Amino acid sequence: MSKPDFSLEVFPPKTAPTALSLWKASQELAPLSPAFISVTCGAGGNVPGDSTKEVALVMAQQARCPVAAHMTCVSGSRDELRQLAKDYWNSNIRHIVALRGDMPGQERYTPRPDGFAYADELVAGLKEVADFDISVAGYPEGHPDSASQDKELEYLKKKVEAGANRIITQFFFDPEVFLRYRDRVAAAGIDAQVVPGLLPILNFKRMTQFAARCQANVPDFLHKMFEGVEAEDIDHRLLAMNVLSHQITRLHTEGVDFFHIYTLNESMLTRHVCRWLREAF
Repeated sequence: MSKPDFSLEVFPPKTAPTALSLWKASQELAPLSPAFISVTCGAGGNVPGDSTKEVALVMAQQARCPVAAHMTCVSGSRDELRQLAKDYWNSNIRHIVALRGDMPGQERYTPRPDGFAYADELVAGLKEVADFDISVAGYPEGHPDSASQDKELEYLKKKVEAGANRIITQFFFDPEVFLRYRDRVAAAGIDAQVVPGLLPILNFKRMTQFAARCQANVPDFLHKMFEGVEAEDIDHRLLAMNVLSHQITRLHTEGVDFFHIYTLNESMLTRHVCRWLREAF
């Protein structure tokens, strides 16, 4: 069984404290030599006020590993997104995470009339600009906007056929959810790497609120484990590390050798689990 590898995800800061948190985390995580660090978009994508591009470009100059930039369909017109992709390519950012995105202030997604309607169109548009390494999103427990999981797999297949070569999943907590999803992806004839997205539980209460919005199930045993444990307690961190290590160990026994970690711009849990990945397998 091959030694596992990993990638990390950070988000652009909106305030001075979050900016300090991001740069501190970046300085501590880059020496772990992740396969890449991706810079996500703020809510609504690369809209005015979002610093995804600026952060990605700076990290591409300073980080000691490849940088991937998130792009969404709602971020601009087709021409604007093609130009953004050219800027990334010319700045040595060769990996894009291509997403549909959500329009700010709208309950239901409505494509921009001058933009790429869905992620498969964005992937195809990026491939017309340059031969990017492209990751797309996968939803083991279904996308909130999809009529069914079968329909979601149809969309996923279109994204891969358009040129994506990696599927990074939304976070989950039961490893069996990912394994069943990987089987469904393979059965659908989708030929791409399926990478589990893992979320360190930095604050259980906030995480459950976030999971509800994302349609990600939080198993009952986690509610019992974290009951009465405050986020600042050392017990909370130990429990969170146990959850992460269990997920990784179980998935690795089933042949998973690549993990994507949503760091939330926090380095301690991620740093320790990544060192464990590097040294213990």
